[in-house]
Amino acid sequence: MNRRGWVLLAAWCGLLALGLFWVQTHLSVSADLRLFMPSPRSEEQRLLIQNIGESPASRLLLLAIDGPGPDELAALSKRYAAALGARDEFAFVANGEQAPPVMPDKLLAYRYLITDSFDAAPLDEPGLVAALEERAADMASPAAGFLEEWLPRDPTLELLHLAQRWQPRAEPHQVDGVWFAADGKRALLLVQTRAAAFDPDGQTRALGILQELFAQARGAVPAALTISGTGYFSAVIRNRTQYEATWFGSLDTIGLVTLLWLAYRRFVFTVLGALPLLTAGLAGLTAVSLAFDGVHGITIAFGFTLIGVAQDYPIHLFSHLRRDETTLTTARKVWPPLATGVASTCIAYLAFLMSGVTGLAQLACLTITGLLAAGLTTRFLLPRIAPLPGSDPARSAWLARLNQRIEGLPRPYVLVVAIPLAALAVFAWRPEGFWENNLSKLTPVPPELLKRDAELRREMATPDLRYLLVASGATQDAVLAGLESLDQPLDAAVREGAIGSFEHAAQYLPSAALQEKRRAALPEAAALRTMLATATAQSPFAADVFAPFLADVERARGLPPLTRADLRDTPLDLRLGSELFTRDGHWYGLVSLYDVHDPRAVAKLARAGTVTFLDLKAASEQLVAAQRAHILVCLEIAAALLVLVIVVTLRRWSRVLRVLAPMILTTLVILAILRASGVSLSLFHLISLVLAAGLGLDYALFFEHAAADPAEQQRTLHALLVCSATTLLVFALFSLSTVPILQAIGVTVSLGVLSNFLLALLLTRERAKA
Repeated sequence: MNRRGWVLLAAWCGLLALGLFWVQTHLSVSADLRLFMPSPRSEEQRLLIQNIGESPASRLLLLAIDGPGPDELAALSKRYAAALGARDEFAFVANGEQAPPVMPDKLLAYRYLITDSFDAAPLDEPGLVAALEERAADMASPAAGFLEEWLPRDPTLELLHLAQRWQPRAEPHQVDGVWFAADGKRALLLVQTRAAAFDPDGQTRALGILQELFAQARGAVPAALTISGTGYFSAVIRNRTQYEATWFGSLDTIGLVTLLWLAYRRFVFTVLGALPLLTAGLAGLTAVSLAFDGVHGITIAFGFTLIGVAQDYPIHLFSHLRRDETTLTTARKVWPPLATGVASTCIAYLAFLMSGVTGLAQLACLTITGLLAAGLTTRFLLPRIAPLPGSDPARSAWLARLNQRIEGLPRPYVLVVAIPLAALAVFAWRPEGFWENNLSKLTPVPPELLKRDAELRREMATPDLRYLLVASGATQDAVLAGLESLDQPLDAAVREGAIGSFEHAAQYLPSAALQEKRRAALPEAAALRTMLATATAQSPFAADVFAPFLADVERARGLPPLTRADLRDTPLDLRLGSELFTRDGHWYGLVSLYDVHDPRAVAKLARAGTVTFLDLKAASEQLVAAQRAHILVCLEIAAALLVLVIVVTLRRWSRVLRVLAPMILTTLVILAILRASGVSLSLFHLISLVLAAGLGLDYALFFEHAAADPAEQQRTLHALLVCSATTLLVFALFSLSTVPILQAIGVTVSLGVLSNFLLALLLTRERAKA
């Protein structure tokens, strides 16, 4: 390398260092998986997207303790719950021993505004007489000790009524006052983290504290802790992906360095070949960080995987270098097929830029920018610093023998007909489940974790996760009023067996209008005193005993309606947090449903504009299907543009068909193998198919460009053997991943590499001239 080359290399490395510094200081990495969710097209889908990851319910972690006998487990559960409750990282901890949420002393008088005891019949003399008769009987029961304290203030036992109303509609089995699984072999706890479900850093910290405090509470007890929930999945996926990425990255690096050294026998080519790839990565990250507020971690991982094809660009240059011509001359020769391949691949990824999915748009931006940067630097910078090879790797004896054997192979043009027919036969044999619409199966969460989560939720008696009624309105009070209007039809649904029970925020905080109505119905002080005197005359109680009761009712008559702000920092506010919330200036109230037996009956309770019936499974499937249809249209447009580029470049239809045939046939081969294996296709398969198609086009373009020149064919064979080997190494390792999405991508692209190379070799490469 001359002095000019060293200066250019230093400048290039300096720019890379500056780019790395800029990316490190400006790139914001997000962990919100909703960036990969399709754009909502209906109110149901909008509610689905809004509440994934942010709602308090999504922050719940389900804990199970397995170990010794029930007595030791119950004691351990109590110690553990007490330790967790003292930590700020957790907003809520429950193990069954907690009493129902109660009102602070300063708000006790509000019980007459929030109880429903007097909605059907007012607080009157007959009611007081009946209540005091019951209290007299109660004083002769074991509950007398409790009643003696509260009786003067609450002769109608409104506090007890509210506590019973606020009890969970369904609870797990209890042993010694704490929750247990039905078989009595594991203690159960429920924890709500303050960190959002899709904040893997916050969730990882919370999980570390859970494990640390469990070890302290357990002591010498031989017990084990099981954790599940959305936040747990977020942390596990991130940690598992990072672990596998570290190992796969290390193995890939070792493998690539080894392959490139074997291919060129000079370490300098390995180092120089990494420069376009590094440029691609930094250029892509810079572009996506400028175009978007934050970049998802999956975008970065997938993007670097997709721009890995840029590793092929310097390989094409290095394999075509000759001792008798300059590197710039070689670069000009390989540029036409290389430029066509780069342009075609970028066009294919334009479909994801127009997909309407933020994560895919980020992915397309990163990939397109990266590939363009890699292609341009391979053409204009790399030839100016790359040395000539010490020996010509494309003229080795083993490659000559392999090339000669390939020349003797027949050209099986029958595959052009046989592969489509075989694929159609497979599609006809397995027509069902062609597309995967179930979001739970598209998640990177391993199936065994999802199964364990479902088992714990059954044990915990949590509400139905699929069906919800959602009341909406411009204000919090409008939502509460809407929830109250659902009480009668929901009670009817319970009586008819459509649902087991229900729960919503207005059961804890009635609307202002209902509180005003209840306040107005309370008797005046003089009237209540007269009624109470008559009632006590027929009971063993003295009238002056109930002075605190008279004071509370009179105080309630002058209170303003209870608000959410009054309940701040109370257990009631915590209960409201998961069922009453605001998004984008609009308020929502969730109706949790238990034991839904007749979803259609519940759906009839929906009212346009105010109450929405949400079938989360159906809404998500419709969302995925609609978005996939949109992406497929974008891909069809991209395919038309791609063909146009090939036609303009190659000019003859015979050449165009020879270049496109391996890519089209490989797509059919991959689809047929996946469907024959019972695999339903997802969005991630589409991304993989586009990548495989880009590889196939690259292989075919270079084989076609070599024409019938034996020397050029041998150099092209060397280049594509190295390219396909390096790509196959990366994606074969992905196919071993324990993360389902990475495994699907690895299998799909590995099939594509093998099929594209063989078909391009057999169908696109011309027979050499003698």
